[in-house]
Order: sequence, then structure tokens, then C-alpha cells
Amino acid sequence: MKDSLIIVGFFVLGIFIGLYHLLPQIFIETDFSIYALYILMFLVGVGIGTDKKAWEILKNAKLKIVLVPLTVIIGTAIGVSIVSIFLKDISLRESLAIGAGYGYYSLSSIFISQISGEALGVIALISNISREITTLLVTPIFARYFGKIAPIASGGATSMDSTLPIITKFVGKEYAIISVFSGIVLTILVPFAVTFILKF
Repeated sequence: MKDSLIIVGFFVLGIFIGLYHLLPQIFIETDFSIYALYILMFLVGVGIGTDKKAWEILKNAKLKIVLVPLTVIIGTAIGVSIVSIFLKDISLRESLAIGAGYGYYSLSSIFISQISGEALGVIALISNISREITTLLVTPIFARYFGKIAPIASGGATSMDSTLPIITKFVGKEYAIISVFSGIVLTILVPFAVTFILKF
């Protein structure tokens, strides 16, 4: 939990610094996070490339690897459907659309705001950020009590980037390929799933 709290602590610190404009303007105008993501993905790639176990797991998984993002999609749909029963002001369709963000809060909230209004977009933003933060905080517990795939499923689309370090730390870097694959599939699906649910 210590590492998870440190990560969230840096996130909160970033929010505080952003709110009070404590950094030079160049840091605000330039998206340095994309460069950090490039470095992160490079280092994860190096780790995977040097780990023979990672390739053995991928080889043994074969088509089973597809079941990971598929399970996330089905599990999320079931989960938000149950939650929607207790939400008077949000319909089942809207709940499913929010869930279909799969943790990709920036993109999903924009799509939802454009189609269904800013109020629902803000709810989607908070909901999907909560999914990411939950993964960052609870991954050690998920991995211990629910198996090594659980944190990957929890991370959703973020399992390929922001939650990848904490996932690989607690489930092993041999699962990084599965995590990245699942995250990529879910990330690609987000705009199509959200639009389909809200428009059709």
C-alpha cells in the first residue's frame, strides 16, 4: 500500500500545483506527461524483452489473452447495470456509457459531454478517474486475493499506461504484455462503445 499511496500522493500534489499555478507557464502549455509515458513504455518494453517468462506466458496464453479485455467489458457492463438500479437520475444507457469509458476518463468524458451534456460528462470523468485511483491504491489487495489478472481488469484502459507500473510491480512483469494488450484493446474500443451506447 505504501507505493500506491506515494503514487496517489504525487497525483494530489500535481492537482495542488496546477490549481495554484506554482509552475512556470511552459509546464502548463506543454504536455510533458506524453514524454513521461514514452519513457515508461520504453522501460517496460526493455523489462519485457529481457524477461523470458513474459514470452512463455504469452506463448501459452495464445487466444486466451483475448479473454482478458472481453472479461473487462462484460464485467463492467454487469457492474454498472447493477449500480444503475440505485441511481434515480441516471438511466441504464447512461450508466453503461460511463462504464464503457473503462478508465479512459479524458476521452470518454469528452464524448459523453458532446452527446449527452456536460453534467453526465463530469460524472463520467469522476467515475473513470475513480477507477484508475482505485487500481493504484488497491492493486496489492486485488493481486493477493483475486489473482494476477484482477488488477489488469480493474485498470481497464489504463492498464497499458498509468496503472501499468503498479500492476507489474505486484503481479510480475511477465504479465505486462497481457496488461498492455488489454489496455490497448479497451482504449481503441472506448470511442466506439460510448458512441454506440448513447446514439443507438
